[in-house]
Amino acid sequence: MHRLLLALPFALLPLAAQAHEHDHDHDHDHEHGSLAAHEHGVARLNAALDGKTLELELESPAMNLVGFEHTARSDADKAKVASVRASLEQPLALFDLPAQAGCRVSAQELESPLFGDHDHDHGKADDHAHEHSDIHAHYQLECATPSALESLDLAPLFKQFPATQKIQVQLIGPNGQQGAELTPSSTRLSF
Repeated sequence: MHRLLLALPFALLPLAAQAHEHDHDHDHDHEHGSLAAHEHGVARLNAALDGKTLELELESPAMNLVGFEHTARSDADKAKVASVRASLEQPLALFDLPAQAGCRVSAQELESPLFGDHDHDHGKADDHAHEHSDIHAHYQLECATPSALESLDLAPLFKQFPATQKIQVQLIGPNGQQGAELTPSSTRLSF
């Protein structure tokens, strides 16, 4: 899948670092050194709009979405993983985009050790299975009228996954780059 976002982490590092330092002014209790790539309750979303193509990349600790991080062995755990996966396969129900933009999903990819090895190109699932499990979802949408894409509302995602308390968003769009921290009480980001 063609990825606009591969360049993103590098482009976003300065922004993330500034945001991180800024956070520490208020909160010295959890000095993590890095913006803990794996912090329960916190997810990250990268969004990039280029022409008619909108790419969304969501990264979250499995704990936020599934409620556990171990390999699903019991039927109840397996059912929970299947249910979360099914939700993530319906991005238009999780990311509330203006209907006028006419966005439809053209490609998507879900990865997590919890989903089993067949999703991993790189065979590392087992190495990480005993550590923190993350869920990584990558979506490519084609929007018929990108000029109508005025906002992105994550209210449905917070509602679907109530253990997610904070989503750090980095957006690259026609107006440049912006970062925001969305919470269940502040779910909307304007492009």
